[in-house]
Amino acid sequence: MRVRICLAGLAAALAPGLAMAQSNPVSDAFRDHASSIGKNLVAAAEAMPADKYSFKPTPAQMSFGQIVVHLSEGNDYLCGAIGGEKAPERSKVAATDSKDTLVARLKETFAFCDQALAKVDDSKLGEQLPFFGGKTRSRAAVMTLTTGDWADHYSQSAIYLRLNGVLPPTAKAKQAD
Repeated sequence: MRVRICLAGLAAALAPGLAMAQSNPVSDAFRDHASSIGKNLVAAAEAMPADKYSFKPTPAQMSFGQIVVHLSEGNDYLCGAIGGEKAPERSKVAATDSKDTLVARLKETFAFCDQALAKVDDSKLGEQLPFFGGKTRSRAAVMTLTTGDWADHYSQSAIYLRLNGVLPPTAKAKQAD
């Protein structure tokens, strides 16, 4: 009986430390952000009228369809690198493909992100990953760059939506509050 009480006390004393050791605050936050921004980017792609996918504010900028294609390709590359998984082989899509095709592809790539990122943990944040142009960057750096890329393209999409008289998804949520 005394041994059980000692073991129970030891387990209670070690439990907080074990919970901390298994904690992955950076990876968990990144996964949460990927899920949230994925929903916003897909909602933005769904909100843009199909006949506006060729819209670009100036000739030098990407069209809305090009943004969706760029995000889809980037998701496969970046989430695959971060998660250490090879992206699925996919047929090419073009910015001139139908809205339905481009939205479906974007959804597929965020689903791949969810899968690839599921196993990422904080113990490997310093691991060097191959990156564009043969360079290597830490997993944490690639995660940070990916977060910035998503934010940049959501902002870009939100501006394109507003220029076409469409309220962006995140503005709709605030308006409902």
